[in-house]
Amino acid sequence: MSLSEARKDRLIGRYSNQHGSTSKKGQQGGFRGPMRAMRFGKPKDMGKTIRRLLRYIGKDKQLIYVVLVFTLFTSLTGLAGSYILRPVINNLVNENLTNAQKVQNLLIGIITMASIYLVGVISSYLQQRIMVGISQNTLIKIRQDLFAKMQRLPLKYHDTHTHGDLMSRFTNDLDAVGDMLNNTMTQIFSGVVTLIGTLVLMFITNWILALITIFTVPFLAYVGNLIGKMSRKYYLEQQRALGALNGYIEESMGGQKVIKVFNHEDVAIEEFDFLSDNLRHIQRKAQFFGGIMGPVMGNLSQISYAISATIGGILCVTMNFDIGGLTVFTNYARHFSRPINELSMQMNIIYAALAGAERVFEVMDETPETEGTANAIEISSPYEPKFNTRVIKGEVVLKDITFGYVPDKTVLKKINVTAKPGQKIAFVGSTGAGKTTITNLINRFYEIEQGKITIDGIDIKDIKKDALRKNIAMVLQDTHLFSGTVKENIRYGRLDATDEEVIEAAKIACAHSFIERLPNGYDTVLEGDGANLSQGERQLLNIARAAISKAPILILDEATSSVDTRTEKLIEKGMDQLMKNRTTFVIAHRLSTVRNADMIIVLEQGQIIEQGTHEELLALGGRYYELYTGLVELD
Repeated sequence: MSLSEARKDRLIGRYSNQHGSTSKKGQQGGFRGPMRAMRFGKPKDMGKTIRRLLRYIGKDKQLIYVVLVFTLFTSLTGLAGSYILRPVINNLVNENLTNAQKVQNLLIGIITMASIYLVGVISSYLQQRIMVGISQNTLIKIRQDLFAKMQRLPLKYHDTHTHGDLMSRFTNDLDAVGDMLNNTMTQIFSGVVTLIGTLVLMFITNWILALITIFTVPFLAYVGNLIGKMSRKYYLEQQRALGALNGYIEESMGGQKVIKVFNHEDVAIEEFDFLSDNLRHIQRKAQFFGGIMGPVMGNLSQISYAISATIGGILCVTMNFDIGGLTVFTNYARHFSRPINELSMQMNIIYAALAGAERVFEVMDETPETEGTANAIEISSPYEPKFNTRVIKGEVVLKDITFGYVPDKTVLKKINVTAKPGQKIAFVGSTGAGKTTITNLINRFYEIEQGKITIDGIDIKDIKKDALRKNIAMVLQDTHLFSGTVKENIRYGRLDATDEEVIEAAKIACAHSFIERLPNGYDTVLEGDGANLSQGERQLLNIARAAISKAPILILDEATSSVDTRTEKLIEKGMDQLMKNRTTFVIAHRLSTVRNADMIIVLEQGQIIEQGTHEELLALGGRYYELYTGLVELD
């Protein structure tokens, strides 16, 4: 089967858009050449970003001055070392000196040059050593501030930004800043000093040759810019093609089971071959234009060098220009374009760093979660009362709640629910009816638009956010385990829990028996989100994590959806014990799990259409009756 042109376009467009800007491999792909800045684009507000970066760097202000001094020494010693050749060569060709004098002068010149270059080597080493330390200090401060800010951002922000995009702030963007701090700042200063010093020494050596060399600069700049435009064009296409290939590989590796189930192997291979060939075709052009930049500019510099040498030779014959001066000047002429090229190359890195820093600062400038109103109070659990704080019993009231995740799209409409301490409230309804949204609002993951939620009569906006969430335990439908031991993952529910309490929580969740069968029991290390456990076992650990919490309010968001029927029956007794004396909100897809609820609330399209006990709703013969008897199915 051959791929259609439309299919080819979709493959490139879909995967390059999806992964090309968020995947570290997709962006860098092993190519860290001059076009790297083009993948970030130019910063929108360069001045503001620079000032903000300087505030981070400024914490090592004194060390920056030391680095600049060493950089100055490094540049000047390079220039001075070359200029020493002039008297050395002139003495060697001076017929008025004896051979012994020439040898003596040669040795003095060699020792002088060696001393100058030794100072340069030491200065270069110290400059780089200190600058790396400054760079890493700056990066760790930015990285720590960025991570701390992300922990304080509301759930809405994380829901509206892909994980890959957020991860790229820590990887690609900060890598670009690190590249600039490590080398670019000192190279720009060194390049400027070298360029000015070279010009001064060229004019001191011979002003006629200096003017001739300067006249060649516009031509070199024109040719370099011409090649650079072609190179930028193909490097951009290369990154797009590379992102498409990496995206396809990532998706294929994650979907191997589906590929095999539907015998899609041959089609996958054909699509991969197309994307791979497309990348090869573009890479050839990108690498060609990127590779010829150095040789072309080098050869053009040699032309300038040849012109200077020829005219300089004529000046030696006609105007008594000294041989040593000609030698020194041609050396400067050969390397005159190098600092210019280096400075232009550094601009790409600067643009990349500033654009990356701007993306990092955009996250830092986001509005964090509000702790509560100005007079927000602390609350504590009856299981773990704190001195001088109000101990809550667990009465939760939702009054006239209206909410939408985005403007003009209401998800909940006039929701009224009252849960007495220790009651079990169940929410049932179709997908998208608003069940999970209600629990998100109780936790203040999102702020309420209209209405209010109270706990023991206190508006949750008047409770400190951390105190509120410490009194609410959740078991989510999507399991998430962290790298670490089984014991550490259970203890995540309450970090000060003892080992005995961890084991007791596991027993309540009926997880103790399978944990005991693991290679190292409770000390077994889980990796890759618990990849060495079944989905049901992972969920049991999540339930144990909630069990160890002493929160008086419990939320179970389809907690048993990933557990088979047999396991579900095993944990029902444990769950009943877990919910004892706690106000519990249950979202369940299996209606059999909510029969013993004190109140069952049926939601459809964000509204409560029925509520009552299991028996009351069956007697009503409405929507719940239809769902329970199988006349209609939950979708």
